[in-house]
Amino acid sequence: MKQKVKRLSSIIGLIFFPAVYFYLLEAYTHNGFTEVRIWPQVFSIILYIWVAVILFFLFRSVKLALWIEGAFAMLLGLVNYYVYTFRSLPLAPWDIFSVKTALNVADSYNFMPSFQVVCVVAGFLAVFCLAGFLELDLKKWKWHESLVLAVVFCLGFGAFVSILQKEDFQNRHLMYNKLFTPVYMWQVNGFALTMVMQMPYLAVEKPKGYQKEEAKELLDAYEPEKETEPAQKPNIIVIMDEAFSDLGVLGEFSPSEDYMPYFRSMFQDAKNTVTGYLSASVCGGNTANTEFEFLTGHTMAFLPQGSVPYQQYIKHEIPALPSYLRDLGYETYAMHPYLSNGWDRESVYPLLGFSHMEFLESYKNCSYVRKFVSDESCVDKLIETFEQKEPNQPMFAFQVTMQNHGSYGDAYENFTPHITVEGASSYSLSTYLSLIQKTDQALERLISYFSKQEEPVLVVFFGDHQPNDVVAEPIWQLQGKSYRSLTEEENKLRYQVPYLIWANYEIGTENDADMSVNYLGGKVLETAGLPLSAYQNYLKGLSKSYPVLSAAERPNEEAAQPDIEEYKKLQYYQLFEKQD
Repeated sequence: MKQKVKRLSSIIGLIFFPAVYFYLLEAYTHNGFTEVRIWPQVFSIILYIWVAVILFFLFRSVKLALWIEGAFAMLLGLVNYYVYTFRSLPLAPWDIFSVKTALNVADSYNFMPSFQVVCVVAGFLAVFCLAGFLELDLKKWKWHESLVLAVVFCLGFGAFVSILQKEDFQNRHLMYNKLFTPVYMWQVNGFALTMVMQMPYLAVEKPKGYQKEEAKELLDAYEPEKETEPAQKPNIIVIMDEAFSDLGVLGEFSPSEDYMPYFRSMFQDAKNTVTGYLSASVCGGNTANTEFEFLTGHTMAFLPQGSVPYQQYIKHEIPALPSYLRDLGYETYAMHPYLSNGWDRESVYPLLGFSHMEFLESYKNCSYVRKFVSDESCVDKLIETFEQKEPNQPMFAFQVTMQNHGSYGDAYENFTPHITVEGASSYSLSTYLSLIQKTDQALERLISYFSKQEEPVLVVFFGDHQPNDVVAEPIWQLQGKSYRSLTEEENKLRYQVPYLIWANYEIGTENDADMSVNYLGGKVLETAGLPLSAYQNYLKGLSKSYPVLSAAERPNEEAAQPDIEEYKKLQYYQLFEKQD
């Protein structure tokens, strides 16, 4: 009788404890009981139980199976908590490709756990102790017998996962499947179920009706009728500045002093300047995706939300702005004052057409702000490169900065935040605005230098994304709002970053030239007086109907939009099947 009770309690434990793991993992960030929908709760618990049973047959012990699953759930939930805290997005399956980059910047963040995190970890440890009392094992079984059952349950698990990934099943059971709102998707489906639903998007499917030859013919139709040598080939200096943005787009607030006075002056009818706002596809992180959109003309709207093309899709030479300019006679430079393996840049940049690459080791005698090379030193590097090139040899320099990278909550001896906001006692916000002011000063110095040069120079400056929610939330609170309850239109504001194009020669003045990042490369070519590629010609026409196409502002997929379908096909062709 005693043995039967132990066996029964172990079986109950094999069902009950995985359910507890589900709710504990969700508890790192939100309440799984109240925020996760009913059917997703049921399916998530089934997933946890199924995994526990597989582990039971593999390791032949209930307590061992529950310890392994629980430890994995505890650690995975903890990683997801920090990822969400630092970049305002949850983990996704394709983040496995970003581990190297995450480790590179890990020492820049504060990993001090919150009280809630400590309580959740304590909950996991308490469950581990209780699971230790379960004694059911399969010691009397032969190894091959339990292994066969493990394989059978694995096959069943795969079949169940396949069902969960079917769109009609998801719709019938109120599983939220819109990848372009990943935070909401995770909050209402739960972490495990969301990961399962995202798995099919590790690879990019061909657009409906796609034919390689048809795409080629469509692209050929946009080739310039007659190639003419441009009147001049200006040097093109591009700075994509880390986390540079104007949080004033979220609502009015009163800083103790202006954090971007020079940039604002350029927005107010400065001569030979184009200004506006870009709609980025990322917020709080994933810098490489803004690079990707600018350099290629492609949009993240047609790729899985959260994916990183640099690490997942660019495995061979593809048409891009650097290779196009190189073919026009430009020397092409990629610069980044940090580690070369971040986002696999050292492998990707040559495939995009960069002939020269310079990373952290090339930034000699530079100054630092907090732990990162200052934007002032980035300006020095650009000036040095310009002065060392052959006279009248046009250069295209693309520099991605690091000064304003998160986290913003730590104190440093070499940096003291001095800009405060009335009504908001946020150290992170003060840090961020003070950093932006330093960037503003560096930009003024850069333009001042090139305004005195005889060679024609075009300077392009824009931010890659806004900072994470920790920085933005105090601004929302001043408006009586919170990032957890934004409307669709309010959420779009979190993806706006300012940009400018300035020249030391006559290009005219244009204000409010708003667009998404994928169109900016073509705008640069056009402003520089250079011929457009066939792809950029196509995008120029498309931009008149769709001035914004990004992961944050996707076209309505339910409406019949032939031009959008053409864009999808051309992007697929350029990215996966046409090689430079």
